[in-house]
Amino acid sequence: MLFNSTEFLIFLALVFSIYWTVLKNKPRGKTWLLLLSSCVFYMFFIPKYILILFITILIDYFAGIKIAATEGKARKIWLIVSIVSTCLVLFVFKYYNFFIDNTNAIAQLIGWNYSMEAMDIILPIGLSFHTFQSLSYVIEVYWKKQEPEKDFVTYSLYVMYFPQLVAGPIERAANVLYQFHAKPAFNFGLAAEGMRQILWGFFKKIVIADTCAAYANAAFDSYESLSTVSLLLGAIAFAFQIYGDFSGYSDIALGTSKLFGIQLMRNFNLPYFALNIPDFWRRWHISLSTWFRDYVYIPLGGSRVSGWKFYRNVFIIFLLSGFWHGANWTFIIWGLIHAVVYCFYFAIWGNSKQAEPSSRQPAWKSISGAAVTFSVVVFAWIFFRAKDVQEAFGYLQAMASHSFLGSDTSTFLPILLLLIPFQILEWINRQSANGVFLSGFTINRTVRLAIEMIMALLIIDCYYTLDHEQFIYFQF
Repeated sequence: MLFNSTEFLIFLALVFSIYWTVLKNKPRGKTWLLLLSSCVFYMFFIPKYILILFITILIDYFAGIKIAATEGKARKIWLIVSIVSTCLVLFVFKYYNFFIDNTNAIAQLIGWNYSMEAMDIILPIGLSFHTFQSLSYVIEVYWKKQEPEKDFVTYSLYVMYFPQLVAGPIERAANVLYQFHAKPAFNFGLAAEGMRQILWGFFKKIVIADTCAAYANAAFDSYESLSTVSLLLGAIAFAFQIYGDFSGYSDIALGTSKLFGIQLMRNFNLPYFALNIPDFWRRWHISLSTWFRDYVYIPLGGSRVSGWKFYRNVFIIFLLSGFWHGANWTFIIWGLIHAVVYCFYFAIWGNSKQAEPSSRQPAWKSISGAAVTFSVVVFAWIFFRAKDVQEAFGYLQAMASHSFLGSDTSTFLPILLLLIPFQILEWINRQSANGVFLSGFTINRTVRLAIEMIMALLIIDCYYTLDHEQFIYFQF
């Protein structure tokens, strides 16, 4: 069930109505409703895969209890059991075929008469997201930062909560478990904010991302014959496609959750206004960035280590991040590009405090820093978008060798008429609470309603005139 579908709107309206009317004074009933609704939501994709999710939930639930109840080696054994079993599912469905293909390629290269058969399986939707969410829970319990959840229904809801089940944000147990245990009363202000955030999310997804998708697809499908400017605009279109797509999903998820009185963490904070690559990663996919920071980077020593170990840690984080996104060398190269630029930046500017962008620096430095950062990000997105390494380098070669302008250029220029006003809206909205459009602004109610009506009409128009694109991050 896609967020950008009529089925989801009907589903959400039904769950919302039952939650606040039939179960108004029944907190346990609300928990069960959200869990059952999450099961229905997940089963809209591949129903039988819910059994896999149930098994991993069961293992991690008992592992969390056992970790808290034991000490010494037994405690560590339960942690290992949980991590290995959870990661094994991820490996089999997401990375096994990649491992087999590369093993076969190496065997052929060195002349071994050896090959292994790949498996014909479909990746469970959102597998990487709920895997990392489960891992964070057992690790926090092991570190004694989180009490184990004794209620199986509530723990299952923590892993399966439908607004963020298939594409995040990757939530921490400390942020949501207590909210599931609370007895929420309907908050009209929070619900209204949630509706505005859902509207803004749909605008990003349907008006911005799906429009940009048409230009990006045209550029990558025909890169051999397009001019340099057209290819550049196609790459920029993909940059905004993936941003509008993923941040739009996050806004819909956060807004939907607010309708049930539950607040999730912010996942995006104007990443294309970042002044440098470290700043970009403080703003892009925040829940994943902080996950790697807390559970990999800091345990490795973080920035406290000196010399080559710091750069080693950075490369490990970004290579893992690239591999997390997909079993393809294009994602690994994408992560490697960010690692190289990140390390280069710190080699010049020193530690993280010196690297923090200053709000008091001259405007021309902020603008130039943001422009350079955006250029690097767009360059890296080419590898992320390409179906393989050969296509990525072919695209870059075409950008460098084709004529600067061509008859095709006029076909791609209109995308700027959409993206420039969108960036202006983003900048105006930079102070809004949690990224909700115009939240916190003192604005006439009639004017606000008029703006929201225009956005809704644009969404409806684009919904019926553009191809429906599945959320990009559903594949992860």
